Amino acid sequence: MRRPLDGLLVVDLSRALAGPHAAMMLGDLGARVIKVETPGTGDDTRGWGPPFVGPDDSRESTYFLSCNRNKESIALDLKSQDGHATLSRLLQHADVLVENFRTGVLDRLGFSMEELQEINPRLVVLSITGFGHDGPEGGRAGYDQIAQGEAGLMSLTGPSPQDPTRVGVPIGDLLAGMYGAFGIVAALHDRERTGRGLVIRTSLLAAIVGVHAFQGTRWTVANEVPSASGNHHPSIAPYGLFSCADGMVQISVGSEALWKRFAPAFDLPLDEPGFATNSDRVGNRVAVVAAVEQAFAQYRLVELLPKLAEVGIPAGEVRTLDRVYEWEQTRSQGLLIDVDHATLGSISLPGPPLRLDDDFLDEHSAPPTLDQHGQSIRAWLDELDTAEPAQ
Repeated sequence: MRRPLDGLLVVDLSRALAGPHAAMMLGDLGARVIKVETPGTGDDTRGWGPPFVGPDDSRESTYFLSCNRNKESIALDLKSQDGHATLSRLLQHADVLVENFRTGVLDRLGFSMEELQEINPRLVVLSITGFGHDGPEGGRAGYDQIAQGEAGLMSLTGPSPQDPTRVGVPIGDLLAGMYGAFGIVAALHDRERTGRGLVIRTSLLAAIVGVHAFQGTRWTVANEVPSASGNHHPSIAPYGLFSCADGMVQISVGSEALWKRFAPAFDLPLDEPGFATNSDRVGNRVAVVAAVEQAFAQYRLVELLPKLAEVGIPAGEVRTLDRVYEWEQTRSQGLLIDVDHATLGSISLPGPPLRLDDDFLDEHSAPPTLDQHGQSIRAWLDELDTAEPAQ
């Protein structure tokens, strides 16, 4: 059994979420990921909580557990001679380095991009910053919520333009990690042709701007400044969250063909002014929403969802996370995995979002405790040094 990235060695110098998420994606696909952490404290997220779980003498942060599966851990003081030397040895054998230090920190530690290429010309480096590596604010520290605001995402999210709202997960971090992992795979492919590694750079700012999608072109092409429209689509109607007799339902009437099925099924005005076309309905949104909710008021959720399905209208409810992970469809997609943790025992984690053919291995390892693999990693490096012929 194998995985697509079997044989690749990734050194993960990153902390918090963006870099660790990128490295975890590579680990999910079979790369060996060695996480380098600060002695004593480890990754910042080891202290982020509550919630913490486990015995009092070895409490684990659920935040850390969310982004560090399929990794090994070694604790190194990079300012010490031993730490610097051990990292150098790791990088000599590595295929990928992931780091998210502020600009200049890696240079001061003696691992500038030029020095990294001297250590290993084939090394692919992913470097993630908050707002970019250069430019007038290139050295600025980046935290997800700040980046969500600065990159415009909060202005598009929330009940109204007066209530900017952050996304409920650190989406800038997660997107930067995803873009970074994609860049790594592209650089590894390029290395097959050139024999040399590339440096990939991205940032929370770049990642969020990269998903502006149609909201971005509303400004860049149409000179229209988008704003928050709550739980309703700014360009399609009816499309959003609607009240019914005992709860809320989401629907997507995303085409005129769907509207022609939807309106008669719920006695809505099909061709009247303000309802006839999508553009009319977007401009008449308040009245459209009111009409839909008046029609839905006679239905309980368990009645409404089957009726919408019968008509062919995409629809769904709003689940809390406990119900998401209890949902059989979630489990059927491999989105909940069981792993054996060194101190917590058997635990369940959100699973990888990619599924591979049956020919590939589908087992995963738990996030490591701090320095859990330090001794074995050092022994492995010693074996490599012994096996290599003297120069």
